[in-house]
Parts: sequence; C-alpha cells; structure tokens
Amino acid sequence: MKVERCIKESFIVIGKEGSTLDGEGFIQRLWIDANSHFGEVQHLAKKDENGNICGIWGVMSDFSHSFDPWEDFRKGLYLAGVECRDDAEAPDGWKKWIIPGCEYIYVECEDSDTFSKTIKYLEENSIPLVGAVHDFTCPQTGKNYMLFPIRKL
Repeated sequence: MKVERCIKESFIVIGKEGSTLDGEGFIQRLWIDANSHFGEVQHLAKKDENGNICGIWGVMSDFSHSFDPWEDFRKGLYLAGVECRDDAEAPDGWKKWIIPGCEYIYVECEDSDTFSKTIKYLEENSIPLVGAVHDFTCPQTGKNYMLFPIRKL
C-alpha cells in the first residue's frame, strides 16, 4: 500500500445524497442515480486546463453535515457526485456540499481492505483522523482513491 499526502483547498461537489439509514446497497443506488442523470450537472463540472472533468467524488459526512467521520465508521451520509465550479448551484433533485479544505493521506484502492489497512496505518503512526473519509475517482486514469483527512486547513 502506497501512502501519499496532499493538500486540497475547500471544494464543491454536487451529487445525489443518501444515508446508511436508506439500507444496504444505498451507495450503489446513489451512483446509478447520479450516473443516469449526469447530463443535468455536466455543465457545472469543474474542468482542468485541457477541458477534462477534475474529479468524481463519493464524499462522506456524519449526520450533522459537519464532515466528521461516520459514527462507528458505519453510520452517516454519502454524496455521489462530481466536483463543480465554486459558483455552481445544485439543480432540483441534487445536493451541493462544500467540502472543507484539508491535508489528506490518500491511497489507491487496490482491494476491499484499503479502508481498514489505512486506518491501521494511521493508528500505528499516531496520525489523527480529523474528518470523514472521501472516495475519489480520477476521470483521466479511472483509478479510485480514498482520502483520509489528517489536518483541517
């Protein structure tokens, strides 16, 4: 497992919101909904200098929308969406979250144990988790990552 660090300033994600209270498989259902209606938000997506979408995000928060970790790492909110321009407003049926800036430890998702292995790494290295973990998919490579916030900006 390759562990890297990055700093990401506050950013906007517009997506489909759900919670663990919605039952098993709710994240997959959110992604199906978001992907099948992507045309409704595609024009709001933040793009790089080459015109590529900057990121596809599965962002998480506690139930208070404070971006604290999920309760017991099992109960919380999830937003399946796309990184958008700062001035973007969510269309009907979509939610806009403003993700606070943080320093992150990030790892590529290579197997189903990525989350637990990284939590163990943080504990072994006395690195505090200061917020909810986020999923990131790089549109250019298709690679999936998990970002673990270790310091608020």
